Amino acid sequence: MKFLCLASDLDNNQSKGFEIENSEAVFLVKKSDQIYGYQNHCPHLGVNLEWKEDQFLDSTDTLIQCAMHGALFSVESGLCVSGPCRGQNLKTIELHQDSDDKIFLVSND
Repeated sequence: MKFLCLASDLDNNQSKGFEIENSEAVFLVKKSDQIYGYQNHCPHLGVNLEWKEDQFLDSTDTLIQCAMHGALFSVESGLCVSGPCRGQNLKTIELHQDSDDKIFLVSND
């Protein structure tokens, strides 16, 4: 397991990116006190999603947005709801939150 951050480091409707081994990138989004994690990889173009550091959400902070072509993804499921990759999903990452509020990446396979 790899430590990413404390759950309290993220406010609701906030996102944060992380670089992990082998140049892999992942990100977390907190919505309604639930934390969701995904690989930072657009299913359409294969590019990183954020338009600037830790900015993965659209202007309303309700959907994940690909900065390259504007595709929109559900925070809760990673499903593309608008754009050229509609119907495809972001790849989820397995997370573990311990009793000390620490968020760990369990697996990025």
